[in-house]
Amino acid sequence: MRFSLHIIVENKSSFQIESSFQIDKWFLSNCSSLTWINMSVSKKLAQKEVISLLSNFTPCDVSDSLNKHGIADGGFIPNLVNRSPLVGDKSSAVGKAFTVLYAPKSDPRPAIKGSYIDIVPPGSIVVLGLPLEAQLINAPYVKVNNALYGGLMSTRAKYLGANGSVILGRIRDLDEHNDLEYPVWSYGVGTSAPGPLVKVVGIDVPLQVKVPTLEESKPEQVLTINPGDYIIADKNGVVRLPDDDKLESVLDYIPKRVDADTKVAADIKSGKPAKESQDLWRSKI
Repeated sequence: MRFSLHIIVENKSSFQIESSFQIDKWFLSNCSSLTWINMSVSKKLAQKEVISLLSNFTPCDVSDSLNKHGIADGGFIPNLVNRSPLVGDKSSAVGKAFTVLYAPKSDPRPAIKGSYIDIVPPGSIVVLGLPLEAQLINAPYVKVNNALYGGLMSTRAKYLGANGSVILGRIRDLDEHNDLEYPVWSYGVGTSAPGPLVKVVGIDVPLQVKVPTLEESKPEQVLTINPGDYIIADKNGVVRLPDDDKLESVLDYIPKRVDADTKVAADIKSGKPAKESQDLWRSKI
């Protein structure tokens, strides 16, 4: 995000800088007036600011921006269904991915001691997954029929300040999630707890997700959800947004595109051709 700033000091001299910087306390204490006009200053947004901003937009809005930035899939994580909807005035559940990897009990990796649910960071989205060998590219998308996640997990996650949970597998206790008004997404539902079949082998590790492709020679590909990615989710689905050097540009484009498409919608309702209006307003972004 960028801000405009022009500093005028007591002796009427002025200057402009176009870079990130900090103003020290001495300078501020020795200036009789500060007028903020016309200076571009880059500011790295804090996590809370990014979450607050993204909460006002939908995953579709974020995907449009990611498409514009060369991400063909728009960051979409397919096949997830909203089981417990977002409640309140926010457009999306948003948070940084707190990732948890389950694996079959036969996996040689040792089980993680303790419970991941007791260390969920505030402002996070809990994301649970399975290794590639336990996944399918077609429904039901995983080979594990036991639920990986249940109502007690949502109860604890909500208490600790998480903003939602995304389960790349089955969940259970639908009424409990809904009664908590805590948003949850999953591939499917089930009845049995995970313990008899799987164990937690990784926390805050990358999760690989097997998805189909259009290429006959390469029928599947792997997308990765990294810990710390921003997750944006609503009834349309779930999108991952990397916290990288493109983040500022992606965020900057989102409201501009939404504004342009609002104007396109108004034009279409008044009888104008869709393509003509899209070309007009989107060219102004």
